[in-house]
Amino acid sequence: MNSPDPVIDANLAVALDALLAEQSVTRAAARLHTSPAAMSRTLARLRRILQDPLLVRAGQTMVPTPRAHALRDEAAAVVRSLGALLAPATVVDPATLHSTFTLQAADLVGAALAAGLLQLTRREAPGISLRFRAEELEAGSALRDGRIDLEIGSIDHVDPETQVEKLLTLRMVAAVRPGHHLTEEPVTPARLAAADHVAVSRRGRFTGPLDTALAEHDLRRRVAVVLPSHLAAMALAARSDLVCLVPAALSDATSSPLTADATALGLHLLDIPLPLPPLAIGMAWHPRQSADGAHRWLRDAVRRTLRAPGSSTA
Repeated sequence: MNSPDPVIDANLAVALDALLAEQSVTRAAARLHTSPAAMSRTLARLRRILQDPLLVRAGQTMVPTPRAHALRDEAAAVVRSLGALLAPATVVDPATLHSTFTLQAADLVGAALAAGLLQLTRREAPGISLRFRAEELEAGSALRDGRIDLEIGSIDHVDPETQVEKLLTLRMVAAVRPGHHLTEEPVTPARLAAADHVAVSRRGRFTGPLDTALAEHDLRRRVAVVLPSHLAAMALAARSDLVCLVPAALSDATSSPLTADATALGLHLLDIPLPLPPLAIGMAWHPRQSADGAHRWLRDAVRRTLRAPGSSTA
């Protein structure tokens, strides 16, 4: 029958190092902020374990035995290693990082993030590479098993242990091409409902919060086409008379990075005169990544990219 593994008391190694360095029970006790009596008991225990007196009295002082001399450097090295092992993680220098991160995001969020994150990685962490995935994986399990490192977007279904941080709150506006008839007069619920729309849904749904709000006014819009991509829907709206919904900054903020692609396509953004629910954008990650220095830099980079000057985080 095998004997159980011995229990290692790290405190004994620390005490041994102090005793051999100070060669005095009193000074070793002061070094470790304990009493001389407690240190005397620890020395007695070390003597029993090592089967050596370690320190013996010579007049008014104590001198180490040959065994103690042989152990002194080794004990000091062990204590230094324990200190390094149990010390908090040091601040990571992004310039020294060499990692690949996988981020899962809707195409509009990914497009808004990619350019800003690329600038930050080039400037601060050139060894970082980024891989963006479409919203194709169940976030909880994918974060748990490491298939993705960070999910960014509308976080509405996560495992209880998943860490979630809210980044910003947006509102939906109507995006139309230049010269669209909705730009000629103030937008009303009736005029908005009378226009043809392109809807965005990964599940192919024709209806959403706008339809619920219109129904309160006994109105119904016509959705001519449903696309799975915001970018594709905006591109279609820029070349047709279709209306596309786009997330924009709240009315008390000046801009949002998520409207940059709509602006680049020349789309006009029109306020919707209906009470639509706000859109919360956040990021989610597994708690095992919370204290990792590289992952902390990534999360901070996402914050800085999406929380552009003037954007709202309410």
